Amino acid sequence: MKKQLAPQTLLYPVPVVLATSGDINGRKNIITLAWAGVVNSEPPMVGISVRPVRYSHDLIAQAREFVVNIPKADHLEAVKLCGSASGRTTDKFAATGLSAVPAAEVKAPLIAECPVNLECQVKQVISLGSHDLFLGEIVAVHVSQEVLDERGQIDPAKAHPLAYCQGNFWRGAVSL
Repeated sequence: MKKQLAPQTLLYPVPVVLATSGDINGRKNIITLAWAGVVNSEPPMVGISVRPVRYSHDLIAQAREFVVNIPKADHLEAVKLCGSASGRTTDKFAATGLSAVPAAEVKAPLIAECPVNLECQVKQVISLGSHDLFLGEIVAVHVSQEVLDERGQIDPAKAHPLAYCQGNFWRGAVSL
């Protein structure tokens, strides 16, 4: 028998990403997001949902671009800091020791320590209520060679991604 619960965000697990943004004045920021995912294949697109009160929301809305950086499980402390401190008052790159490196197609930086980086240009913004959904076309992809398998595909066992489930971070990847 199943128990009916009130409507809530119980899709699980969801990926944890670090979205980077910047604007024409050279400011840059990192925000931890779990509301992120693939939304289209042709052209390749991802969506990230950001609360309008967040500093990154303003930067992404202004510049119309962002980078989705997929952290490894050993970046958990940086992930937590980037999700709890505000970029208005904290330089999250300095606070975490993560390295901002120039992207190929957008002004927002890549995070060097993240094994996968997806450069995105905003194609549409949808206001949903508590969050705005930024739909971004992936215009460049960067992958660290050490997480690739012999076929040139990402091996989750090597990438050690983080997942988020009901208020907790999870690590580990097992292919079934």
